[in-house]
Amino acid sequence: MAAQRRNFMQSPHQSWTDDLPLCQMCGVGTAPNCAYGSDGKGTQSHPNEDGHLRFRGEDGCFLYGVFNGYDGSRVASFASQCLTAELLLGQLNSSHTDNDVRRILTQAFDVVEKSYFETIDDALAEKAHLSNYLLPHNENVSFHQLSPQSQKVQERLKELEQEVSGGATAVVALILNNKLYIANVGTNRVLLCKSSSDGQNQVLQIGRPHSTDNEDELQRLAALGLDSARIRQAAQISGQSSTRRLGDYPVKFNYNEIDLLSAAKTRPVVAEPEIHGSLSLDGVTGFLLLMSEGLINALESAHGPEQANQEIVAMVAAELAQQTSLEAVAQSVVERVKRLHHDVYVSGRQRATYCSRHEDMTLLIRTLNYPLADAALTPTQGGRIYPVSVPYSNSQSTSKTSVTLSLVMPSQSTLTNGTNTASTLEEGTPTPGSQSPTATLQSTNTQTQSSSSSSGDGSLFRQRGSQAAQPDETGRVPPYVDFTQFYRLWGGDHSDSQSAQGGLGPQ
Repeated sequence: MAAQRRNFMQSPHQSWTDDLPLCQMCGVGTAPNCAYGSDGKGTQSHPNEDGHLRFRGEDGCFLYGVFNGYDGSRVASFASQCLTAELLLGQLNSSHTDNDVRRILTQAFDVVEKSYFETIDDALAEKAHLSNYLLPHNENVSFHQLSPQSQKVQERLKELEQEVSGGATAVVALILNNKLYIANVGTNRVLLCKSSSDGQNQVLQIGRPHSTDNEDELQRLAALGLDSARIRQAAQISGQSSTRRLGDYPVKFNYNEIDLLSAAKTRPVVAEPEIHGSLSLDGVTGFLLLMSEGLINALESAHGPEQANQEIVAMVAAELAQQTSLEAVAQSVVERVKRLHHDVYVSGRQRATYCSRHEDMTLLIRTLNYPLADAALTPTQGGRIYPVSVPYSNSQSTSKTSVTLSLVMPSQSTLTNGTNTASTLEEGTPTPGSQSPTATLQSTNTQTQSSSSSSGDGSLFRQRGSQAAQPDETGRVPPYVDFTQFYRLWGGDHSDSQSAQGGLGPQ
């Protein structure tokens, strides 16, 4: 088995799970790491190290995961393949109890950890052999003073060190019997957004990151004999904020040589997952978000951590109301976070110092009985209304106004279990009592909160028939949105500043 795993690591195009179908109720968006120069232009520092999985198994089983790799993508890639093989090749079925599922998940992570270290056995052996050759003959000698043969040995040792030092954090979501289980190792994040009948969002963060500021983790490390206050102050362990991770051989096996960890009685950084669930998904409408640490950190660096969860949910809800595929939804949200992060950096504002770079970003969205937009319909041909509060301010005035416009979501078809199901609603009829989550932007710094504000019958939209509008003699098509109320509210709030400029409105 060890030889098979080594062959897999050496053959990146080979997969243990090629025959498993991808889940079609899921979309993934990604963006590579980026460091900004003084001119605001970004460059990628290293290849993308994140990974993900999204498979549909048998017996109503679905498996999703996001992996945040570091010092290379080897561990993230291996973990995504091996975890799938350990969970979806007959290990789980509908007869399993919650305790059975938790046990199988925990065992799967243990197998992944041990199996990965088996794949680097040869590299470790070669590293030990070359180190034994090089050190006795070249102690206290600089690289340029080494013989050509010793220089080659030194270069090979660096390659081997890089090969065995990579790691990854992981978060996995399993749906079985319409129940949700979360297994987390490290600093990625899971959000479950539920939509109530009155359109409000309930955003639930499942679990806390295993980081150096997690009180439970600090207590666990203190029980091993470590100084938790010192770990909190250091904020990182060997370059990473995670206290649980997959791989990372130097930290796992040479921790007694690391000053911060040397007092530990046993291995302090572990790969044991924290299991949450089960959570019943019966009757739930909403979506599940799995986010890599890079995405979370980019958003929190730009806007602060206080409303990051609500803000990302608002972005997803807005994109779901406009996009026709989940892949497009996820990618659009990632691009929005990327732009926000960049714009804060180039603005020179207070938080710009936190935004000089960001790591790889991955977002996985799994919808739960949540409809997508229908590209074949115009925004006014059907009926779920999505209020979007548009904040704005004038540089000459400190007052702020928020005008609610309505995004109208078609309801002629609803995505259910990956298939389109016809709706019995009449054309153009809003759907009271079944609105999807709404998002209201509350201030000009774009921090967001869940909101149940409603825009009534969507009267800001000029209703049109089902036939496409014909252009007039100038080639223009009548607008979808009537901005009369917008201009009236703006004028009332900025009458003084605008009077000198001739007012605001259509000319």
